[in-house]
Formats: sequence, C-alpha cells, structure tokens
Amino acid sequence: MKTALIPEFEQERLKALSEYRILGTRPEQSYDDITHIASLVCETPIALLSLVDSDRQWFKSKVGIEDEETPRDWSFCAHAIHTNQPLIVNDALQDERFVDNPLVCGDPKIRFYAGFPLNNETEHRIGTLCVIDRTPNQLSANQLQIMEALSRQVVAFLDLRKRSMNLLDSFCLESKPSGIISTCSYCRKAKDERGDWVHLDQYLAKRSTLSFSHGICDSCIEEHFPEVLEAWQAESRESGQPVQKPAQVLSDEV
Repeated sequence: MKTALIPEFEQERLKALSEYRILGTRPEQSYDDITHIASLVCETPIALLSLVDSDRQWFKSKVGIEDEETPRDWSFCAHAIHTNQPLIVNDALQDERFVDNPLVCGDPKIRFYAGFPLNNETEHRIGTLCVIDRTPNQLSANQLQIMEALSRQVVAFLDLRKRSMNLLDSFCLESKPSGIISTCSYCRKAKDERGDWVHLDQYLAKRSTLSFSHGICDSCIEEHFPEVLEAWQAESRESGQPVQKPAQVLSDEV
C-alpha cells in the first residue's frame, strides 16, 4: 500500500478545516442530500463526504457504509487532496497505490473510486465528495460535471456555516448590545455582563421587578418523565377521575 504524501501546506490546510468547526458534528440534511444525489447520479452503492483530518478521514455524510471514519493512511481521499482535479481509480486492483489497501482487500472492498476535492476560497483542499463501487467502473462526462457541481455546493454550504459561526461569535462577544439580550439558541440561557450564561428567569429577575413561578409543561412531562405521566393515567383510570394537567401538579412559586 502506498500511503499518500503530506501536502506541502498541511498546517494551513488543517487550520482551514478546523475553522469550519464541523468535525464530529451530527448528520445534516443538506449534506446528506448531496451524497444521496451523488450515489444516484453515479449509480454507485457508496457515496461519502470525507474530511481529511491530521490522522483520519471523517465522514460528515455517508451512503452505503456504517463507519464514521477510517485511518488517513488508508484513505483514497488523502491522495485526492493533492490536486484540484478529481482522482479517478477505475479498478483499484490494477493500481499499485491501492492494490493491497485494507479498504480494497477488506470492507467495503473498493474497486472503483472517484474523489472530487473540496477546494475552499483559500485554495485549501479539506476533503472530497467521492463515490465508490465494488466493481470496476467509470463516470460519463455528464456524471463528472454533476459531481464537480455537487462538490462546489458542499464548499458553499461549508463557507456559509463558517460565516454564520463567525457572525454568532461576534455577537456573543459584544458585552452590552443595546436593547438586546443575548440568548443561547439551544438551552435558552442568557449571557450577563460578565459573560456568564444564566437561566433567563434569573437574568430578568435581577434587572426587573418581574417574579416567576416554575413548572413543567405537558410536552416536557411526556418527553422527560413518561413514567410519571403513565402513573397518573393509571391512577386516573382506577379512580375514574380525569387526569390533572402535569403543569398544575408540578409547579411552585419562587
């Protein structure tokens, strides 16, 4: 097996990859749509959005395999990121670089590989959009054009992600935005003047005359405490009384 050489500007390339803050993130529909289209268009059982990290290739999106990543030393994509042109391997058993590669000798038994480099705005190739078959194959001129367009679309999504993350960072670093409360989009905590994240009711209580009562809404009871809801429903059936709303039962004044 011939291991791919390390690109000349590897540290800059890895820095460019890290700026997307995407390694290890959950699957996303926008990327999954692209790999599914690639698989359908090229009529291959496997399609991958592969990002080449320092010692692994990690799959942001995948069709046809279960693995999340493979060692970089085994990676076809590590070879593909050396040029702007796609890497086409019609038959891996006829290519000295890959003939004894573990991904050829074992699962997923690669024979055909076509990898299209993901070239970002600074001309760093951070990974590939690739399609794989278990039999020798080749792509038509139309398939090549579509794959090149899809690889550009992947980079467009990644760049949009980076700009959005940078914008969010800039907003969160603003210490006292006028008339604006900075809240987390996920847990709904608010950031105070010291930069600490606190519950929104705590934030407002310190800055207003508002008081709060706490409870658990019906949907949260169903999601987080299903056994409690089930017990109440069982008691209701036995007693013949209607089930009280969870929010009526689990609430307290503060």
